[in-house]
Amino acid sequence: MAGKEEAERLQLYGRRRGRRLRAGQQGLLAHLLPKLRIAPTGPGERLDLAALFPAPTADVWLEIGFGGGEHLAWQAARHPGIGFIGAEFFLNGVASLLGHVARGGMGNVRIHPDDARPLLKALPDRGIGRAFLLFPDPWPKARHAGRRFVSPENIAELARILKPGGELRVASDDPGYIAWTLEHLTRSPDFEWLARGPADWRTRPEDWPPTRYEEKALNAGRKPAYLRFRRRS
Repeated sequence: MAGKEEAERLQLYGRRRGRRLRAGQQGLLAHLLPKLRIAPTGPGERLDLAALFPAPTADVWLEIGFGGGEHLAWQAARHPGIGFIGAEFFLNGVASLLGHVARGGMGNVRIHPDDARPLLKALPDRGIGRAFLLFPDPWPKARHAGRRFVSPENIAELARILKPGGELRVASDDPGYIAWTLEHLTRSPDFEWLARGPADWRTRPEDWPPTRYEEKALNAGRKPAYLRFRRRS
């Protein structure tokens, strides 16, 4: 019974695949992804972050649900001394990020092409310097609110893996999800919202590049919020 309850709780909603991948994308999934793929260890075991990357890293940053990979690739290209881990269930998005990595020759990117929650549990305590959750599925219907990534359980995992002073960045164009995120994260004793005025969440920082989902929201007249939280010591 416990195993069944765990499986139901970890059910992931959303598409695994989209339109048919081009031959080049299929090749990247077949040949490049195995070199970059992270497989969470067994229950209770933690990943060795230093062993994931070919060169020493000053820090490790995590993006949960990287979509098409534009943001992660932008950050990785500008911070070659930092290791980047991206989690994404949608294989078309994984293929897109692999294309960015191949073109940019980035050796500091590793990918978990699946549900982010097992990855979070496998990451070591205080091992991540910055985490990104950008434009997650808002699940706007009330009966689907339990599917949202921002939840007490996931917030607790983020608090565990983030270093003291580490930063969590969340973006959304859905007013309900923005309110939900603020409600849950400001309630947590582990996080401090860094906004001091409206411009701090209405304006995207310069070191925060746009994504295709943000551009889609702006073209539709929706205004995103850019939320930054600090992990308390």
